[in-house]
Amino acid sequence: MGTFKRIILLSQHNIPDDIIFASGETHSVREYLQETFDLAGLSIEEYVVFDERLCRPEEVPYLLGDYSKAKEKLGWQPKTKFKELVRIMYEHEIDNLVR
Repeated sequence: MGTFKRIILLSQHNIPDDIIFASGETHSVREYLQETFDLAGLSIEEYVVFDERLCRPEEVPYLLGDYSKAKEKLGWQPKTKFKELVRIMYEHEIDNLVR
């Protein structure tokens, strides 16, 4: 479901509320980078260096969006999985470079 469809659903919802649209999955930055580098045919180890000194001490270790209220109140649930989303984002950026 696209952003416009979500806005329509929200506008038809009569009671003000906070509704989260999320995948219900959690992934690390490293997983995202690994998927992206795999799509590019590159080795993540050749280009990315992890330096623990640059980590923030109060960083939240685990984030997970709960879309249960969107499903319950609007009948919405995610359709795009992580790997597909990474591919869509990667292809979009490649298309922008080509233009």
